[in-house]
Amino acid sequence: MQLGSKIRELRQAKNISIEQMSEKTGLSTGLISQIERDITGPSVASLWKIAKALDVSMNYFFDESQEENPIVRKDQRKKIMLPNSNISYELLSPDLKDRKMECLLIEIDVGECSTEELISHEGEECGYVISGTLKVKWGTKEYILNEGDSIYFDSTVPHRYVNAGDKKCISIWSMVPPSF
Repeated sequence: MQLGSKIRELRQAKNISIEQMSEKTGLSTGLISQIERDITGPSVASLWKIAKALDVSMNYFFDESQEENPIVRKDQRKKIMLPNSNISYELLSPDLKDRKMECLLIEIDVGECSTEELISHEGEECGYVISGTLKVKWGTKEYILNEGDSIYFDSTVPHRYVNAGDKKCISIWSMVPPSF
Protein backbone atom coordinates (compact mmCIF):
# COMPACT_ATOMS: atom_id res chain seq x y z
CA MET A 1 0.00 0.00 0.00
CA GLN A 2 1.43 3.32 -1.09
CA LEU A 3 0.34 5.85 1.54
CA GLY A 4 2.97 8.46 0.76
CA SER A 5 1.45 9.86 -2.40
CA LYS A 6 -1.98 10.23 -0.77
CA ILE A 7 -0.40 12.07 2.16
CA ARG A 8 1.62 14.37 -0.11
CA GLU A 9 -1.34 15.13 -2.40
CA LEU A 10 -3.57 16.04 0.53
CA ARG A 11 -0.86 18.11 2.23
CA GLN A 12 -0.25 20.05 -0.97
CA ALA A 13 -3.98 20.48 -1.66
CA LYS A 14 -4.31 22.04 1.79
CA ASN A 15 -1.32 24.33 1.11
CA ILE A 16 0.67 22.94 4.04
CA SER A 17 4.45 22.88 3.73
CA ILE A 18 6.52 19.99 5.05
CA GLU A 19 7.84 22.36 7.73
CA GLN A 20 4.29 23.25 8.82
CA MET A 21 3.39 19.56 8.82
CA SER A 22 6.42 18.89 11.00
CA GLU A 23 5.27 21.53 13.50
CA LYS A 24 1.71 20.14 13.57
CA THR A 25 2.75 16.50 13.99
CA GLY A 26 5.97 16.69 15.96
CA LEU A 27 7.58 14.50 13.26
CA SER A 28 10.82 15.57 11.60
CA THR A 29 10.72 17.07 8.11
CA GLY A 30 13.04 14.29 6.97
CA LEU A 31 10.67 11.57 8.20
CA ILE A 32 7.67 13.26 6.57
CA SER A 33 9.59 13.51 3.29
CA GLN A 34 10.56 9.82 3.48
CA ILE A 35 6.97 8.80 4.24
CA GLU A 36 5.65 10.87 1.31
CA ARG A 37 8.16 9.25 -1.04
CA ASP A 38 7.29 5.77 0.32
CA ILE A 39 10.89 5.25 1.40
CA THR A 40 9.67 4.43 4.89
CA GLY A 41 6.22 3.58 6.14
CA PRO A 42 4.55 5.48 8.96
CA SER A 43 3.94 3.85 12.30
CA VAL A 44 0.36 3.80 13.54
CA ALA A 45 1.15 6.70 15.88
CA SER A 46 2.75 8.73 13.06
CA LEU A 47 -0.19 8.10 10.75
CA TRP A 48 -2.58 9.26 13.49
CA LYS A 49 -0.59 12.48 13.86
CA ILE A 50 -0.52 13.04 10.10
CA ALA A 51 -4.25 12.42 9.76
CA LYS A 52 -4.99 14.83 12.61
CA ALA A 53 -2.70 17.50 11.13
CA LEU A 54 -4.46 17.15 7.76
CA ASP A 55 -7.87 17.16 9.43
CA VAL A 56 -8.96 13.76 8.11
CA SER A 57 -9.62 10.40 9.72
CA MET A 58 -7.16 7.59 9.08
CA ASN A 59 -9.72 5.92 6.83
CA TYR A 60 -9.01 8.63 4.24
CA PHE A 61 -5.73 6.88 3.45
CA PHE A 62 -7.28 3.41 3.11
CA ASP A 63 -10.75 4.06 1.69
CA GLU A 64 -11.54 2.54 -1.67
CA SER A 65 -14.82 2.84 -3.49
CA GLN A 66 -16.71 -0.38 -3.90
CA GLU A 67 -20.19 -1.62 -4.69
CA GLU A 68 -22.49 -1.53 -1.63
CA ASN A 69 -22.76 -5.00 -0.08
CA PRO A 70 -23.59 -5.51 3.60
CA ILE A 71 -21.86 -8.92 3.80
CA VAL A 72 -18.12 -9.33 4.27
CA ARG A 73 -16.89 -12.87 3.63
CA LYS A 74 -13.92 -13.94 5.75
CA ASP A 75 -11.71 -14.41 2.70
CA GLN A 76 -12.68 -10.98 1.31
CA ARG A 77 -11.99 -8.75 4.32
CA LYS A 78 -9.93 -5.66 3.68
CA LYS A 79 -6.64 -5.97 5.55
CA ILE A 80 -4.73 -3.01 6.82
CA MET A 81 -1.06 -3.82 7.31
CA LEU A 82 1.11 -0.87 8.19
CA PRO A 83 4.77 -0.92 7.20
CA ASN A 84 7.17 -2.05 9.93
CA SER A 85 4.32 -3.71 11.83
CA ASN A 86 3.38 -7.33 12.45
CA ILE A 87 -0.16 -6.41 13.39
CA SER A 88 -3.04 -7.28 11.11
CA TYR A 89 -6.19 -5.14 11.11
CA GLU A 90 -9.12 -6.70 9.21
CA LEU A 91 -12.14 -4.57 8.50
CA LEU A 92 -15.37 -6.35 9.48
CA SER A 93 -17.58 -3.84 7.66
CA PRO A 94 -17.67 -3.64 3.85
CA ASP A 95 -15.69 -0.40 3.72
CA LEU A 96 -14.72 2.71 5.66
CA LYS A 97 -16.80 5.21 3.71
CA ASP A 98 -19.27 7.30 5.72
CA ARG A 99 -19.47 4.82 8.62
CA LYS A 100 -20.44 5.90 12.13
CA MET A 101 -18.87 2.81 13.70
CA GLU A 102 -15.78 0.80 12.88
CA CYS A 103 -15.35 -2.91 13.62
CA LEU A 104 -11.96 -4.57 13.31
CA LEU A 105 -10.47 -8.00 13.83
CA ILE A 106 -6.98 -7.38 15.18
CA GLU A 107 -4.22 -10.00 15.33
CA ILE A 108 -1.10 -9.16 17.33
CA ASP A 109 1.94 -11.44 17.33
CA VAL A 110 3.70 -12.39 20.57
CA GLY A 111 5.55 -9.42 22.08
CA GLU A 112 4.11 -6.92 19.59
CA CYS A 113 2.13 -3.78 20.43
CA SER A 114 -0.35 -1.62 18.54
CA THR A 115 1.92 1.43 18.79
CA GLU A 116 5.22 2.22 20.47
CA GLU A 117 3.69 5.21 22.22
CA LEU A 118 0.27 5.72 23.75
CA ILE A 119 -2.20 7.39 21.39
CA SER A 120 -5.48 9.16 21.98
CA HIS A 121 -8.31 10.15 19.70
CA GLU A 122 -11.93 11.18 19.84
CA GLY A 123 -14.50 8.55 20.78
CA GLU A 124 -14.95 5.27 22.57
CA GLU A 125 -13.78 1.70 22.04
CA CYS A 126 -14.97 -1.74 23.03
CA GLY A 127 -12.74 -4.77 22.61
CA TYR A 128 -13.28 -8.50 23.03
CA VAL A 129 -10.43 -11.06 23.19
CA ILE A 130 -11.13 -14.17 21.13
CA SER A 131 -7.84 -15.90 21.95
CA GLY A 132 -4.56 -15.10 23.63
CA THR A 133 -3.73 -12.49 26.24
CA LEU A 134 -3.93 -8.76 25.68
CA LYS A 135 -2.56 -6.02 27.89
CA VAL A 136 -4.43 -2.74 27.46
CA LYS A 137 -2.49 0.28 28.66
CA TRP A 138 -5.00 3.05 29.30
CA GLY A 139 -3.64 6.25 30.84
CA THR A 140 -1.70 5.22 33.93
CA LYS A 141 -3.56 1.90 34.26
CA GLU A 142 -2.91 -1.51 32.75
CA TYR A 143 -5.49 -4.24 32.27
CA ILE A 144 -4.83 -7.88 31.36
CA LEU A 145 -7.54 -9.45 29.20
CA ASN A 146 -7.75 -13.18 28.56
CA GLU A 147 -9.90 -15.19 26.19
CA GLY A 148 -13.54 -14.13 26.57
CA ASP A 149 -12.76 -10.87 28.41
CA SER A 150 -13.86 -7.49 27.10
CA ILE A 151 -13.10 -3.85 27.83
CA TYR A 152 -14.82 -0.54 27.11
CA PHE A 153 -13.08 2.82 27.43
CA ASP A 154 -12.87 6.48 26.46
CA SER A 155 -10.42 6.81 23.54
CA THR A 156 -9.42 10.35 24.50
CA VAL A 157 -7.32 8.78 27.27
CA PRO A 158 -3.94 7.74 25.78
CA HIS A 159 -3.84 3.98 25.19
CA ARG A 160 -2.28 1.05 23.35
CA TYR A 161 -2.56 -2.75 23.13
CA VAL A 162 0.24 -5.25 23.81
CA ASN A 163 0.24 -9.00 23.29
CA ALA A 164 1.17 -10.13 26.80
CA GLY A 165 0.87 -13.86 26.14
CA ASP A 166 2.82 -16.65 24.52
CA LYS A 167 0.66 -17.00 21.38
CA LYS A 168 -0.93 -14.71 18.82
CA CYS A 169 -3.68 -12.55 20.33
CA ILE A 170 -6.89 -12.22 18.31
CA SER A 171 -9.47 -9.64 19.31
CA ILE A 172 -12.46 -7.78 17.90
CA TRP A 173 -12.82 -4.02 18.37
CA SER A 174 -15.59 -1.55 17.78
CA MET A 175 -14.75 2.16 17.68
CA VAL A 176 -17.00 5.19 17.52
CA PRO A 177 -16.33 7.30 15.54
CA PRO A 178 -14.17 5.28 13.11
CA SER A 179 -10.45 5.71 13.63
CA PHE A 180 -9.01 4.17 10.47
